[in-house]
Amino acid sequence: MAALQTPSPFAGTARRFAPRLRYLLLPTTMSLSSSIVSSRSRDGDGEQPLLPHSSLEIAGARRGLLAGFDSLRRPYRAFPVFASNRHVETIFAAFTRSLPTVAFRRECLRTPDDGAVALDWVSGDDRALPGDAPVLILLPGLTGGSQDTYVRHMLLRARSKGWRVVVFNSRGCANSPVTTAKFYSASFTGDLRQVVDHVLTRYPQSNIYAAGWSLGANILVRYLGEETDKCSLSGAVSMCNPFNLVIADEDFHKGFNNIYDRALANSLRAIFKKHALLFEGLDGEYDIPKAANAKTVRDFDEGLTRVSFGFRSVDDYYSNSSSSDSIKNVSIPLLCIQADNDPIAPSRGIPREDIKANPNCLLIVTPEGGHLGWVAGDEAPFGCPWTDPIVMEFLEHVHNETGSTSKNSVANEPQGVPKTSVPHLSEHV
Repeated sequence: MAALQTPSPFAGTARRFAPRLRYLLLPTTMSLSSSIVSSRSRDGDGEQPLLPHSSLEIAGARRGLLAGFDSLRRPYRAFPVFASNRHVETIFAAFTRSLPTVAFRRECLRTPDDGAVALDWVSGDDRALPGDAPVLILLPGLTGGSQDTYVRHMLLRARSKGWRVVVFNSRGCANSPVTTAKFYSASFTGDLRQVVDHVLTRYPQSNIYAAGWSLGANILVRYLGEETDKCSLSGAVSMCNPFNLVIADEDFHKGFNNIYDRALANSLRAIFKKHALLFEGLDGEYDIPKAANAKTVRDFDEGLTRVSFGFRSVDDYYSNSSSSDSIKNVSIPLLCIQADNDPIAPSRGIPREDIKANPNCLLIVTPEGGHLGWVAGDEAPFGCPWTDPIVMEFLEHVHNETGSTSKNSVANEPQGVPKTSVPHLSEHV
């Protein structure tokens, strides 16, 4: 249901272990790279590329366009050692994937209810990129933000293509300020709506796109379904989306998944602890002690989240916050990428029939990948996820189809910061 964060008690161990693991895996990495080069040579000699390969489940009215993607000309091959176990791949990626260095410029955006979210832009892009460069908004998973490895790898790949990128850090995430007794939820799209409008106003000549992971993907797809044909985005990508939160919650409490549940509960408690005074003395159904001492994500949602957003119970919250119900109303190009063995976003929760029925949607399901793992492709095992090249090829295809005409109706307005924003803060990472 959420993006896995590295459990803090083991962070030091992971940092000490990663260099040794890189050394041990180097021969395998070189062998796999040679295999990839050999495969490319065979394709260049005129052999038919393996696309779509039987290892990939591809569905949707526009699945034929994938035949032109360089990144899909080879079958999905998970990196040796990790392919056999979804938990190994999930945890390996969370602990040891490289963290690119990025200099951010932070912008805090005030929300109508007096809350705040933080937008992290790449420092210097205002001067380096043209005013009509396409903009990609990134939505991390639960408790995630611009500090996460998968976010930064995607950011750098998009930036290398000449795209402007901004990370949308939800309330309390990545040290985003919390100014009211309210965080965010799987069903709340108000903050995203304001962020999209803000970016459109700032860059009126640009087409705007979005990509989300895990809970961020759920929020993004719900937003697309609510906006329908009025959506201001030109295209979007959803990855590791739990889709059906009831099913995801069922699996979240089974076997080894309890490890992820506890790790995410720790992250939620840490965010809550920083802002606990805002929640003192709240009336109504709040159970602040339960949230403050949550051992599971469900405990936190029961004590705080579902009450903040007006749900009768945590089960009511999950059943009415699932993005699977939104797919049929999506009216812009949407690519959904899932892993069949994802322990947090179960494959059986994917709304396959609705995706197939919607001419705007496209689905790719890999046989392995875990949750936010996808340790495969040219940069495996320590580089970007297998998904990153596919995401950019899809977005560039959509952008080329759309052309340079912006969907923003205020194209002649001067670029500037809307009145809802507050002064910038600088953060260099």
